[in-house]
Amino acid sequence: MLKIGLTGGIASGKSVAASRLRELGAVVIDADALAREVVEPGTPGLARVVGAFSRAILTPDGSLDRPKLGALVFGNPERLAVLNGIIHPLVRERAAALAAGAPKGAVVVQDIPLLVETGQGASFHLVVVVDAPDDVRVQRMVQHRHLTIDEARARMAAQAPRDVRLAAADVVLDNSGSKDELRDAVDRLWKFRLGPFAENLSKHRLAPRAGGPVLAPANRDWPAQAGRLIARLRAAAGEDVLALDHVGSTAVPGLAAKDVLDLQLGVEDAAAAERIAPLLAEAGFPSWPGVFTDNPKPSHPDPADWWKRMHGNADPGRAVNLHVRAVGSPGWRFALCFRDWLRDDAAARADYLAEKRRVAKMHGVDKSTAGYAADKEGWFTDYAAPRMDEWARRTGWRPPSYAAPEPGTRPETQPGADRTGSGTAQS
Repeated sequence: MLKIGLTGGIASGKSVAASRLRELGAVVIDADALAREVVEPGTPGLARVVGAFSRAILTPDGSLDRPKLGALVFGNPERLAVLNGIIHPLVRERAAALAAGAPKGAVVVQDIPLLVETGQGASFHLVVVVDAPDDVRVQRMVQHRHLTIDEARARMAAQAPRDVRLAAADVVLDNSGSKDELRDAVDRLWKFRLGPFAENLSKHRLAPRAGGPVLAPANRDWPAQAGRLIARLRAAAGEDVLALDHVGSTAVPGLAAKDVLDLQLGVEDAAAAERIAPLLAEAGFPSWPGVFTDNPKPSHPDPADWWKRMHGNADPGRAVNLHVRAVGSPGWRFALCFRDWLRDDAAARADYLAEKRRVAKMHGVDKSTAGYAADKEGWFTDYAAPRMDEWARRTGWRPPSYAAPEPGTRPETQPGADRTGSGTAQS
């Protein structure tokens, strides 16, 4: 199933978005409703709350007196932490049970007001944030909830700041306008991203990539996007992940690139790569068929040292090349060293950009991204690799967080693997 985390600040319009997603066919799980459910009379949750705060927080009929409990914890971080420590695990457990019961191939939307504050973003394929400017939200609370301006701002201050919430978003739905405009934005999101994503995910299918090798101006948001994906990959693949890095051109500040994020996932050996392949597919990164090796470089000519597995994106809204390589292998080291060399050397950046523009122009007519990657390989092998190696020797470069077999040892290769060349595949 496709798992969507939906959040937004108070009075942002999140409930309108959730309602429209339900109308479109999503299974919507409301965390606020579950927070009420898990402390109904007779539940273990209510018993634990009473144990922490005394029977003074009960009404005469034995139910939870929410205003009284709210008065106890609001503005008291220690008491609020105690309450959240009781409620949040119960809500997550109940939400997980409801999600598990959703139909196969469903789009499951978890409506979680404190998704960012509780650090749950990596649990979802996408985080969708409904957003409106602070002054608009204050106006709505004053007009529709009859709060004072100070009360409205106090409610907002109890949540994550707007910029923090936006930084956690894969998709931002602007709700500074009317409800109809927000519903229209939800419809577009469903039609062009969530629906196709869910279908691709159910079939472990890569999202198609339209167009050819078009270079986009450097985007300051690329590293943040990569960071969110890295967190999801680490959560999905677990202890088999030894290293996860943002590599390629989108990891080099100021460098134009195809709008494709190159990520490198380091594992111990080919067996680990095969073991995590189904987990990566479930996380939205199905395998790329026919790719089993990088092109060897002169410093390490044995093809057996250059095995890898390649995964891509099921999400039609974010193109990703996920390179799975053995930590310490020549290909793993090359990707990291090439990135760091470009970050450090302005002349190298300029030369690489000129090469990318030359090859992109060659393949702009046939729209061949495979041809674009292949035609850069000569530059990597004959020109870049020697200069990069000299730079590494001169600067004493070492891979970050290096914990791997000694350089030159041979990573395990999968018996019988068809070593079809894939190139370095840098964007």
